Amino acid sequence: MLKQKENGGSNMIFGCHVSIRNGYLGAAKYAQSIKAKAFQYFPKNPRSLIVKDFDKLDAGHCKELCREHNLLSIAHTPYPTSLTPADDKREAVIDSLINDLQIAEACGSVGVVVHYGSHTIGQDPLSGYRVMIEMLDEVLKDWDGSSLLLLENNAGKPGSMGTTLEELVSVRSLSNYSEKIGFCLDTCHAYASGLWNGDNWHEVVETGEKLDYFSHLKAIHFNNSIYPSGEGKDRHANIFKGGCISETSFQSLMDTEFLKQVPFILETPSEYGISHEEELQQLYDKWN
Repeated sequence: MLKQKENGGSNMIFGCHVSIRNGYLGAAKYAQSIKAKAFQYFPKNPRSLIVKDFDKLDAGHCKELCREHNLLSIAHTPYPTSLTPADDKREAVIDSLINDLQIAEACGSVGVVVHYGSHTIGQDPLSGYRVMIEMLDEVLKDWDGSSLLLLENNAGKPGSMGTTLEELVSVRSLSNYSEKIGFCLDTCHAYASGLWNGDNWHEVVETGEKLDYFSHLKAIHFNNSIYPSGEGKDRHANIFKGGCISETSFQSLMDTEFLKQVPFILETPSEYGISHEEELQQLYDKWN
């Protein structure tokens, strides 16, 4: 069984999403300056699939700084990325994902987060899963780096595609290159989909243990939810302000011993006057 501590929470790995406007090294330096222990970044323009001819020297300096200061990083695919693309977008998505992996590898990142796919319109429900597995295999067949593709759970209503641990684990296991695939758990998505209702974390852990999900969990998107559990709405809130997930519910995650090895990355809004630097300090004050 995965160990849980009654009064745990020390030495958690907290971080946030940062900009690469000043390059990959600049992103790492900024994360370090706000006392983040981890950070997430878009490896290129977040609104485009265009392959980026990136600065390898800058990426190498990022990797060096992160290694020197024990700073973890993960990349996140651009918004248009889909593991169930239309046929005319397929090659662009594949080339973009390979490019993202190359950048993540150069920066020394754990992996690249990619959203779980969706049902393909007008086809049988299994077609989406088949397309996802084909896409993953095409991207990973020649990939020999250490950075992983990290499948993220969806935020749809209960029963929507990509909202259960069973689906995530099944798609990984059905790939010919499962060893190159890991997971990213988004707390808002899990809450929105009803996977985690705030009171059943022990059930999520039990299911994850049985499925061998948690041994491949490499990152957590740490977000509160504006809407109640089960409504399927993906609207992030700050951890301690404006959300439906209570501190008591989050405490269950902090008390899970194995999660101390996993980076918690904030993707929380800034329009409420709370910067990521301030929110990180709130997390350290509460749980470190």
